[in-house]
Amino acid sequence: MTMTAEEQTSEGQHTIPMEGEDITPKKDGGVLKLVKREGTGTELPMTGDKAFVHYVGTLMDGTLFDSSRDRGERFSFELGKGQVIKAWDIGVATMKVGEVSQLICKPEYAYGSAGSPPKIPPNATLVFEVELFDFRGEDITDEEDGGIIRRIVTKGEGYSKPNEGAAVEVTVEGTCNGHVFDERELKFEIGDGESLGLPPGVEKGIMAMEQGEEALFDIKPKYGFGNAGNAKYNIPGGATLKYKIKLAAFEKAKESWEMNTLEKLEQSIIVKEKGTQYFKEGKYKQASVQYKRIVSWLEHESGLSEEDEKKAKALRLAAYLNLAMCFLKLQEPNHALENCDKALELDASNEKALFRRGEALCATKEFDKARDDFQQVVQLYPANKAAKSQVVLCQKHIKEQHEKDKRIYANMFQKFAEQDSKKAEQVKGDTKENGKDDMEIDNTEKGVESEAKA
Repeated sequence: MTMTAEEQTSEGQHTIPMEGEDITPKKDGGVLKLVKREGTGTELPMTGDKAFVHYVGTLMDGTLFDSSRDRGERFSFELGKGQVIKAWDIGVATMKVGEVSQLICKPEYAYGSAGSPPKIPPNATLVFEVELFDFRGEDITDEEDGGIIRRIVTKGEGYSKPNEGAAVEVTVEGTCNGHVFDERELKFEIGDGESLGLPPGVEKGIMAMEQGEEALFDIKPKYGFGNAGNAKYNIPGGATLKYKIKLAAFEKAKESWEMNTLEKLEQSIIVKEKGTQYFKEGKYKQASVQYKRIVSWLEHESGLSEEDEKKAKALRLAAYLNLAMCFLKLQEPNHALENCDKALELDASNEKALFRRGEALCATKEFDKARDDFQQVVQLYPANKAAKSQVVLCQKHIKEQHEKDKRIYANMFQKFAEQDSKKAEQVKGDTKENGKDDMEIDNTEKGVESEAKA
């Protein structure tokens, strides 16, 4: 539907013509769009995309109230998130890259009866000329490293999203280089995805979705199948994956604040067993997720009875020890160290905590500190033969390190000595050369004196 009309100001002057296509979902004439320059391509921005535009905003009588061009910098916003007026969320979603369009926005799609003083009066119809330069999907990673980019095809309902441990029902379609390698309907708990052949980025994506939402995800190798790839799906190492996911339904797992002490203790026992099962299967990442849940539930729990405090402490200690072991298996020694330290805060002479901290310190080549931990294990638990072996191994590493340092320093001093010798030779040579020059000057002066006497 295209509308054409003309309004007048109170002084009788003609205003900007009310023309363009009605692009409102309700077809109520609230936003009229007139394309002034066609864009390129066929792709349009989606909900959640970050759009980059220039715009010039005027009232119907042509009075300028805002312009990004005058400021000399493009304006960016996330589409469909309510960061701009309704007319923009509607209008920019219909534009292609390079397109320039005029949007005429009725008050109910702009600033309404309140206006935006002092430049925009109440009940004002606004005119924007908008140029779309670029748009890109939403980065949903915690680090904002571009590893998981989401583009929303169909917006979901409400604001609630699945959390760790939530039960979800999803449809997934995974593609790589245009080839569909995974297409399934699944029901599972967040944290169990890897056991179903889903890369970490898929679960991360699902946790950003609302019920009923359908979205496209670009997943970089870090959040996909990594450098190893996936033999089952014939995915090469370092591949970027594309997933189309629909979140049909979900039920959130209870948050810590929603559970009483008894529930936390009961759930902790359940997830501890679940984590142990994952660990036995070599699924260390999934196991760590379960142990982390115990920590989140019980770490700051206070006001417990003596009996419950004892149970909570035992569960926390087990969680820290198991997390340390998971991180050692995952070759993340710094995280292992953190959890060993937490365990030792609860039990300063814990055999497993001291031994695993020693292993983590060996992995970071801090052999002196590692030896101290293993020696402490031997002192406290003389029957621990593994700790005795580790003390000997640490001594060997320390000796090798000392020998290496001696060679490095010996070479360093030898180089310094050679450099000093070269400098001394150079200075000596310069002195001789200067002496020769002095003799030449003296002889010249004597010659001048002889000529003068003559």
